[in-house]
Amino acid sequence: MSRQRIIAFLTALAVAVGLALLIPMASTASAATCTTAWNSSSVYTGGMTASYNSHNWSAKWWTQGETPGSADVWADQGACGSGGTTGGGSGCSYPAWAQGHNYVTGDIVTYTNGNYYIATHDNPGYDPTISTWFWSPYTCGSSGGSTGGGNPPPGGFVVTEAQFNQMFPSRNSFYTYSGLTAAMSAYPAFATTGSDTVKKQEAAAFLANVSHETGGLVYITEVDKSGNYCASEPYGCPAGTYAYYGRGPIQLSWNFNYKAAGDSLGIDLLDNPSLVETDPAVSWKTGLWYWDTQTGPGSMTAHNAMVNGAGFGETIRSINGSIECNGGNPAEVQDRVAAYQRFVQILGVPAGNNLSC
Repeated sequence: MSRQRIIAFLTALAVAVGLALLIPMASTASAATCTTAWNSSSVYTGGMTASYNSHNWSAKWWTQGETPGSADVWADQGACGSGGTTGGGSGCSYPAWAQGHNYVTGDIVTYTNGNYYIATHDNPGYDPTISTWFWSPYTCGSSGGSTGGGNPPPGGFVVTEAQFNQMFPSRNSFYTYSGLTAAMSAYPAFATTGSDTVKKQEAAAFLANVSHETGGLVYITEVDKSGNYCASEPYGCPAGTYAYYGRGPIQLSWNFNYKAAGDSLGIDLLDNPSLVETDPAVSWKTGLWYWDTQTGPGSMTAHNAMVNGAGFGETIRSINGSIECNGGNPAEVQDRVAAYQRFVQILGVPAGNNLSC
């Protein structure tokens, strides 16, 4: 080959390589088909699969209510379907909403208008802008991304799923972490007010009282359901005289509390009190409703007690102070305090002052 031909060949090769660097290579890989959507109430055994947040997952062993991507029970089998879209910046990446796709409580999607929405109840692909009981607007924070493992969940809840599981190792699968984080959209001030320490102290205080009320998130309803919680009110007790027994994380009781909580949340709990024991997000919302809005026998809400420095003892007073505080039942008070001290230790913050009532 002549010297001129060699030079021409090398020049052409250099141009070709340069063009190749400038033109992105088209990917020949395509995402797998999504298997049946994960359902929080379904039981999965080793080898069974489910799809969640545009990924297929395979169960390693028996599980129920454990969100795919959390702890070690689920193995990620890779992206499926469209593989998701990245919306709106802030480091967030959530799949596009798809009509007819089954969503579970806690799923986050990007809608066609570019906004994010979080599922507050399981639904078969309802439109987030129309079916507002099933979806709530979601503000995408800088943390974004997955809720799995030890990372903070969407919305920045200060308790990770791993820490939640550590706090409640024997919890009933009904009390899902995704149900709690979805419920927080109804009361956005919860565990987001004040310094990082105060946020964690409030979360620990709420979960400690919840632990006491439910035996470590074991009981969904009170053990003895024979009591009459039907107070004389103009609206009466349409679900039945004995239908308003304690349910949920703070054991919502009495017809007037079901009425008030339902009115606040936009849910008819007076006629349908059983929602508190069948829908995890509704159940958690009733607990947060009481925490953020009710003073009970105390002088302030439990939320205000924690963010304004009154101390954990005042949260006990707001929840059951007329029976337990001022020497009424010191053993019950100590059980709440002990749970709070364990939980702040898990979260790595001090317990603060005024622990007892």
